[in-house]
Amino acid sequence: MSTNDERMLSMLIFVSSLFTTVVGPLLIWLLKKDSSAYVDYYGKEYFNFLISYTVYGFAASLLIVVLIGFVLLPVVGLMYFIFTIVAAIKAYNGEMYRIPLIFRLIK
Repeated sequence: MSTNDERMLSMLIFVSSLFTTVVGPLLIWLLKKDSSAYVDYYGKEYFNFLISYTVYGFAASLLIVVLIGFVLLPVVGLMYFIFTIVAAIKAYNGEMYRIPLIFRLIK
């Protein structure tokens, strides 16, 4: 079970990503990953999420050439925002949430 501080820091990984995509979450994760398995889990989950949705956004941007990207790009952006909020809530509630549709590159 995670402590209140671990849950708060895990939530802050996702909340800070809305303002600083890489710097805020990276600082929290690097400072606390050795002392907290819970924060380490959500740090890895966030960066896998970031990598995956960067790839999805790039692919949707390329598909603008064939006009499908005009629909896909806002959908990818909306999914990124929604999954960020859901993951922050789940992290604060103490649940081990796995974000759907992401590549698990960092284990």
